[in-house]
Amino acid sequence: MVKPFTNRRDAGKRLGVRLAEVLSDKNVVVVGLPRGGVPVAYEVARILRCPLDVLVVRKVGVPLQPELAMGAIGEDGMLEVEPATAKRFSVTDVQFERVVADERVTLENRVRLYRESVPIVSLENEAVVIVDDGLATGATAHVACTVARARGSTRVVVAVPVTSVAAAIRMERVADQFVSLVRADGPFAVGQWYEDFGQTSDQEVIDDLVNARNTESESE
Repeated sequence: MVKPFTNRRDAGKRLGVRLAEVLSDKNVVVVGLPRGGVPVAYEVARILRCPLDVLVVRKVGVPLQPELAMGAIGEDGMLEVEPATAKRFSVTDVQFERVVADERVTLENRVRLYRESVPIVSLENEAVVIVDDGLATGATAHVACTVARARGSTRVVVAVPVTSVAAAIRMERVADQFVSLVRADGPFAVGQWYEDFGQTSDQEVIDDLVNARNTESESE
């Protein structure tokens, strides 16, 4: 099968073109969900000619099956829970809280790392486009929407290259606008839609954030 996206940057360029066509908002802030969503978001922000920032979220995975989300955490102490998934796998409250605590440590470490390089962009009274490289369950994008609204965003758009149908339905409920290039039914993994889906490093995230800020400063 020919995969629709060469890599995350290719997907970001295509997504940016689509957003330029369908967004009603003229002035937005693009935020990428690290790590894999940031290269996509970088290309989107470049095409839309708008600021780029990062919003750190983490999946709360089922014990022994960490790729399966039973919730998600975000900056500012935000938490979204998938009670049906936790119940299906008989996850106790103690187990859930232990995973949340572990993921919170990773989240806070990443926030400190990224903010050493670039200051936070205010979302107060701004339209925000939340970008990831794809959505399987939508748990992390959901908690990102919660963080953006808590920070004062007046309108929240979620945009991804590819999504499962279930995640799309969820995003259409929690976001003001949802944009995806591909919607897939059946068994779903984000990486199956990319020719190259190698891991994004923290340094790549930082480089994208710094380069975007430098480009923004030069254009002012």
